[in-house]
Amino acid sequence: MTGLSKRTETFTDSVIRRMTRVSLKYQAVNLSQGFPDWDPPAKLTARLAEIAAYGPHQYSITWGAQNFREALAKKQTHFTGLDIDPNTEIVTTCGGTEAMMTAVMSVTDPGDKVIVFSPFYENYGADAILCSAEPIYVSLTPPAYTFDAAELERAFQQHPKALILCNPSNPCGKVFTRDELQIIADLAEKYDTWVITDEVYEHIVYEPYENIYFATLPHMRERTISCGSLSKTYSITGWRLGYVIARPEVIEVARKVHDFLTVGAAAPLQEAAVTALSFDDSYYDWLKQHYTKKRELLLNGLREIGLPHTEPQGAYYVMVDISAFGFASDEEFCETLAEKVGVGAVPGSAFFHEDNNDYLRLHFAKNDDTLNEALTRLADIYKKMPVHRK
Repeated sequence: MTGLSKRTETFTDSVIRRMTRVSLKYQAVNLSQGFPDWDPPAKLTARLAEIAAYGPHQYSITWGAQNFREALAKKQTHFTGLDIDPNTEIVTTCGGTEAMMTAVMSVTDPGDKVIVFSPFYENYGADAILCSAEPIYVSLTPPAYTFDAAELERAFQQHPKALILCNPSNPCGKVFTRDELQIIADLAEKYDTWVITDEVYEHIVYEPYENIYFATLPHMRERTISCGSLSKTYSITGWRLGYVIARPEVIEVARKVHDFLTVGAAAPLQEAAVTALSFDDSYYDWLKQHYTKKRELLLNGLREIGLPHTEPQGAYYVMVDISAFGFASDEEFCETLAEKVGVGAVPGSAFFHEDNNDYLRLHFAKNDDTLNEALTRLADIYKKMPVHRK
C-alpha cells in the first residue's frame, strides 16, 4: 500500500482529550479537559428547547445566520469599541478550533512561517503543520510567562506570514499587558505580518488585569484576524460555535475556506445563541466573579497542600510545578496521579516546544464540590506518589 500523509507524522492525538480518557479509566476527578460541569444559562437552554420543536433545522447561510452575525457584531462592537459589519467582517465557524484553522489557511501558503508563543494551546502547532506552514516558537518564560523582545524580533526577522496570539492565554493564564501587545504590534507592522488572535477567554480575566483586544491597537485592525468562541463564555463547549472577525478582504477568503471545511455551523444552535449574545453587562460581571471565586478556591487549596503553582491572570488554568517529584516524564506523572491520587491533569509538555517535563495543567471550571473533592484527593499526593530520580 502507498504511504499515508507525512504532514501528520510529527504530532499525536490530542493529549488533553487523551487525559480525559485516562481520568475515566481511573475514575479520577477530571481537571484536565477544560469544560465546566454546570449547565448553560437557563434562558439559553430554554430557547434551545423552543427551537427543537419549531426550528430552524436546515442549513443556515454558510458563513452564519443573519441574526447570529448581527447579534455577535453588536456584542463585540460593545466590548471592543470597533464598528463591526455583520455582513462583511464575520464568518461563523464550528467552534474556535475551526476559526483558528480557517484563519491560518486564509493567510498562509505551503512553506510560510508562523510565530507561536510557547507554551501554547496544542492545536496551534498542528494547525500550522496541517497548512504546510512552519511554526517558529518564541518562549514565554515561567512563572510570569513574559517574552524576550529581542528573541521575538529574531523570529520576525525570518519573515513569518503570521503570529498566533492567545490572550488571555491557555495554558498559562497570562494576560498580555498593553506594553507587551504594543511590542508585538510594532514588529507586526515593521515586518508586515498578520496577527491571528485566539480570544476565547476574553471575558475571564481577574483583577487587576485587563483584556485588551489586539485589533484595537493603533493600525492593527487592518492586520488582525480575531478568532473567538461562545464555548467558554456561555458554558456551551459542546455547541461548537465560533467565529472569525477581520476586514472584508480577509473574510472574503475565510468564507471560502470555511465553506469547504465544514459548510456551516449548526443552524438550531446559532438561533438559540442569539439569546446569549444579547445578554447585558451584568452577565459578564457575574461570569468574572464566578470564576474569580473558583480560582481562589483552587489556589488556596494548592497553597495548603504545598504544591507550587502559577496564579493565572486570565482563563481558568493553573500550571503546577511537579519538578520536586523527580519523574522523568510528566506523562508518567499524570498517569500515576490519576491512578494513585484520583485526579486528572494534563502533562505540561503538551504545551511546551521546549523540553520541559516540570509542569502539569489543572483547570477550575468545575463546581465547588468537584474542586473540593479534587483538593481532598490531592492532599495525599506526597504520601501516594512515589518519588523518582531523573
